[in-house]
Amino acid sequence: MIRLPFRAPCASRMSRLALLLAGCLAWATAPAWAQGYPNKPVKVVVAFTAGGTTDILARMVAQQLSEKLKQPFVIDNKPGAGGNLGTELVVRAPADGYTLLVNSVGPIAVNPTLYGKLPYNPLTDLVPVVQIADVPNVLVVHPSVPAQNMDELVAYAKANPGKLNYGSTGIGTSSHLSSFMLSKRVGFDATHIPYKGADALKDLLAGRIQFMFATIPSVMQHITAGKLRPIAVSSLKRSRSLPDVPTVVEKGFPNFEAGSWFGFFAPKGTPEAVINAVNKAVNEMLTLSAIEQQMVAQGADPAGGTPAQFGQFTQREHDKWRTIVRESGARAE
Repeated sequence: MIRLPFRAPCASRMSRLALLLAGCLAWATAPAWAQGYPNKPVKVVVAFTAGGTTDILARMVAQQLSEKLKQPFVIDNKPGAGGNLGTELVVRAPADGYTLLVNSVGPIAVNPTLYGKLPYNPLTDLVPVVQIADVPNVLVVHPSVPAQNMDELVAYAKANPGKLNYGSTGIGTSSHLSSFMLSKRVGFDATHIPYKGADALKDLLAGRIQFMFATIPSVMQHITAGKLRPIAVSSLKRSRSLPDVPTVVEKGFPNFEAGSWFGFFAPKGTPEAVINAVNKAVNEMLTLSAIEQQMVAQGADPAGGTPAQFGQFTQREHDKWRTIVRESGARAE
């Protein structure tokens, strides 16, 4: 039998060569975030139309991120299906940090119950990055309603059953569900008229409906102009934008909290380094006096915090709104 000579040194050299080649290949194909995130423009999907509260806050933050991280953060509006279309687009996007989502309470916490079945789970298919802001709803009435505060509005509604109409920006929206919560707590009879988006505010200003819950940014100018009268805000504490307006809780309805909130999300699997980089940049931005003042002027209370805190918050919101949506019987049309 012929025996081949022992070739360990050569095999060792081959192994080292293989490892070297593998290392070069890994370096060449490493995701861009590992080489210094971001090193190219970042797309920030907003699941709603331009000009709305989500869009306004997203553009404000994106501009600051562009300046701080030295790459463009470009807003891409993808509205449709109550925010579901834009949300799904990000869920399906590569988890490389170059497609992010600014979203709100609806698609994350309300829609999973409102729509019955979604092609994705926003709690497991997205990673919470950072909360940008809380935006309480404010209960506003048309000046023709003889009510200066919550007690007078409740008394007037009870004395005139069925005569008051309240609007919302659509069935199952925060605007609708806030009014549902109030009517359930108070026990007055008023007719809900759902609209599509801003049409509700137009009819409220015209006096065709008498009251509604609306996000503070959408009605602030009309409150200032005296065209609408603020009655109460739906947050647990007073809004910094309307410090003289009491909360619904102050008016005798404990634990009444039904506002909107906004934050950054990323596709599941996005590297932790990316999550932390965006989180840090947004938190630092929210401490800037100019940004804080700008947000408060828009009706938003700056938030911030860690990804873990935002994740716990979104889970609580999901659980809360699931119960409320089921009680209301609301279903997406």
